Amino acid sequence: MGFKMTQPMITHEYSATGNVLSRPLELPCGVILKNRLTKSAMSDSLGDGKGNATDAQARLYERWAEGGVALSLIGEVQGDPRYPEKPGNLVLGADADLGALRSLARRGSAEGAHLWPQLGHAGALSHLPISRPKGPSPLDIEGLQCVGMTSTDIGELTGIYARAAFIAKEAGFGGVQIHAGHGFLLSQFLSPLFNHRTDGYGGSIEARFRLVREVIGAVRQAVGASFAIAIKINSTDKLQGGLTEDEALEVVRMLDQTSIDLIDISGGTYFPGAASSSDSPSARGPYFLDFARRAKKSTVISVMATGGFKTRQQAVDALDSGAVDMVGIGRAMALNPNLARDWLSGSSGDPKFPTFVTSPPGGVTAWYSMRLTALAEDREDDFSLDLETAISLYDLRDAGRCKDWKLAFRV
Repeated sequence: MGFKMTQPMITHEYSATGNVLSRPLELPCGVILKNRLTKSAMSDSLGDGKGNATDAQARLYERWAEGGVALSLIGEVQGDPRYPEKPGNLVLGADADLGALRSLARRGSAEGAHLWPQLGHAGALSHLPISRPKGPSPLDIEGLQCVGMTSTDIGELTGIYARAAFIAKEAGFGGVQIHAGHGFLLSQFLSPLFNHRTDGYGGSIEARFRLVREVIGAVRQAVGASFAIAIKINSTDKLQGGLTEDEALEVVRMLDQTSIDLIDISGGTYFPGAASSSDSPSARGPYFLDFARRAKKSTVISVMATGGFKTRQQAVDALDSGAVDMVGIGRAMALNPNLARDWLSGSSGDPKFPTFVTSPPGGVTAWYSMRLTALAEDREDDFSLDLETAISLYDLRDAGRCKDWKLAFRV
């Protein structure tokens, strides 16, 4: 059985201090975000299969901008086409279609919103049909195999990130987010589960942070002092032997000594068998506020938490309590692209989240990805898929794009 969206419903009285959502936030670089609501990074899977932006993708972010967000983040934008998360990713490389990127940046920045690409590298989790995965260390476990990076491979990374950030600036984006969370490459370097290196990039948390520090420095040098640079980090890998909260706090303290403008707190990985907070039937959010509150004491950099915000009151309470400076919202804004405007005005309530009668692995993620496609095509009123159909459509589309990716990038 499918799921048919209904109009958002008012579910509670709003806090008298709700105007906290409307307060602008000035970042150290001088960029001002007009309110405290961010559409967090999601892999929208709307690239053309050759790393380029599309009209549908531009329309999606235009809708969130018109819907009132201060900032939208484009998930999983690659600087190196050899290690993508999926074949629908954008690639900010030498052959990028700047015209398409400029259209995306312009339309996603409507109404004074900011639109930033999230610069990533999937590393050991690179999409197998179009990649030969490399991570900090070689791994050979069920569901995950990769070779280890050489010192030459690591030496090339700062340039890859810096070039991607420079292209983003040239295309008219207002900033970038460096992806160091969710088990992708920079997160892998931070995690002792992935990183078994014995050189200067492995061992202590300070050594595991070294590449992150070098990437931040290279990106800042490429874009200058007045361009926004955010970073997404894990509060924990949620895996035995992975990054712990105490180590993540050390990461926050070290980030405090860099030129980062905004720290986005999340958690969990896509390591085989890892549980997803958002896909759990009993998931209750927000997920990472306690850690964000601890992190705020370790840095003067603005902090955002992403994960599990489902109601306006949760966002208001998180900001009122001082735990965070920004709230990152993903799936709720996929359900209602005008959610920011509704919450800012208090004129409407919270989205009604879908429930499903089955729970196939990857089904919920695929459902939301196809929901984003419906938003991009202005047909969400007719969107009704069960999880199995969503997975089938999602996988079929990716299979076709893999062929285009291989031709475009000769991988």
